[in-house]
Amino acid sequence: MQLQPNLAPSTGIRFVTYNLRYDTRPDNVSVTDSLTALPSPLPPPADGYLPRKAHEEHRWSLRRMRVAEQVLGGEADVVCVQEALVRQVNDLSELFGTNWAWVGVGRDDGQEAGEFSAIFYKKSLFQVLSSDYFWLSPTPFVAGSRYPDAGSVRICTTLRLRHLSHPKRAEFTVMNTHLDERSNGQRKLAGGSMLLARAKYESYMTAAPVFVLGDFNSPPEGNDSAAYKIVTGTRSPEPLPQDFAERFRIPADGVSTSAAFILHDLRATTPRRAVSVNHATFTGFTAPNDTSAWSRIDFVFAGGEGWQSTAYRVVDARSDDGVLASDHRPVFVDIQI
Repeated sequence: MQLQPNLAPSTGIRFVTYNLRYDTRPDNVSVTDSLTALPSPLPPPADGYLPRKAHEEHRWSLRRMRVAEQVLGGEADVVCVQEALVRQVNDLSELFGTNWAWVGVGRDDGQEAGEFSAIFYKKSLFQVLSSDYFWLSPTPFVAGSRYPDAGSVRICTTLRLRHLSHPKRAEFTVMNTHLDERSNGQRKLAGGSMLLARAKYESYMTAAPVFVLGDFNSPPEGNDSAAYKIVTGTRSPEPLPQDFAERFRIPADGVSTSAAFILHDLRATTPRRAVSVNHATFTGFTAPNDTSAWSRIDFVFAGGEGWQSTAYRVVDARSDDGVLASDHRPVFVDIQI
């Protein structure tokens, strides 16, 4: 299926979505301390490969080094992270270096409390046009608001960027979120329906591509698949909160109102030869031979016109020494705009 045939001139962007697993056991180890403690690159790990209890969850002060290695080594351009506490966002900012910037707020208060759905981007490649946040609840513009039966407060970060290296300085929108693990109602309303409506609004207002990334806690099939099915157009959306619907309403004469707008799962739109064998994005902190609970719940979606996905990779989060950088795997997707 050829979705976007008219792409010339075009420029590539490498997107990553990565649920980092929040810092469950904080310590006082600084990034400088971790860099200083790095072992010599020549001898093998002291405990050999995949030591016993390799499935255990390790402290963020160790895991952050692996996350940065994967992102920087993978030559990412835009990185959407979930479950990142403020320390984790600041640590990655330090490890990524001065060519990187980020936007995001803590979901619990709209400042620094709680987890961030932050978006990192390369300053040399992109100019920020705007950014904002809304909460995935019946009161989306009230900081820290929660869906009634949700396990946690949930937020979406929206960022409009201009590609400075593109021949036409192309614009696009990135949305990053983390849907609730408990409430299917939250995933249907605040997850699928609100995200789809906002993405459609961005597509209409900018006449440019929209990319939605994040942990949906909603696989493509099964009892928890409602959010995935809503954004991809195989299930009808839920009614929106009135203030949200009014703020992101497309004018009645807008051409998009008569056209079906959906988000495309980029694992499906990428040429098959360029899709990785790895499928699951959530592995838990499980032993290497236990895949019974693995699932695909982290996605990169695209909507609007003027894009094409050219490569899709799910990268293993486990290192040779058995350390898992996260209980999720990062998803890398190459886009031409």
